[in-house]
Amino acid sequence: MQKELITVARATLDFYKYEEDGLTIYEYDATKCQPPEPMVNTMVGLSLLKSKNDRLVGIFFHEPFPLYDRIPLTISHEAKQLDSGDFRITFKLEE
Repeated sequence: MQKELITVARATLDFYKYEEDGLTIYEYDATKCQPPEPMVNTMVGLSLLKSKNDRLVGIFFHEPFPLYDRIPLTISHEAKQLDSGDFRITFKLEE
């Protein structure tokens, strides 16, 4: 899998795009950021979700509970704790 660095307007973190299992994944790493930067980049990144086959994946140093209240109801999320202790949050459009 080859990750492509993409430009996302108003983002302060690097975003990458790649294909996996028929899905288009947009990914960013917010583990080195302090609030509100992870939330700001997530909200900007959510605009990349255009179809049911798109996913936004953010890596966080903790589970971002305050962020969940700000996500539109048309978007769901799934959190997974990684072996490193960080959290991988996957966002997708609800059908």
